[in-house]
Amino acid sequence: MGMFSMRKPRAFHHEYIYVDERKEKLKKIEDAAKRDLGMLPPKEFKPEDIRGKFVEGTTYLKRRKESGRKPLAYGTIFVAIAILLYILKFLVTGELTF
Repeated sequence: MGMFSMRKPRAFHHEYIYVDERKEKLKKIEDAAKRDLGMLPPKEFKPEDIRGKFVEGTTYLKRRKESGRKPLAYGTIFVAIAILLYILKFLVTGELTF
């Protein structure tokens, strides 16, 4: 069904080998605790810090992101409805015309 949409190239996904996510998470927790105690200056606001927080907060969006499912394209739905209408016309009239 590539009539209505262009295929997207394969996305680049690189997994780091020598990164310890647990250690980075502990470092963030330590920094946040030090900021709360006043040992470090307050962190300045960056819009990149809040990106993706809504998805993390909802369970159904988190599951959808992890599974990699994509919603149906409107072109696919349009073609399916057109085919169903054509079949319905054939069943009602009995003529096979375009």
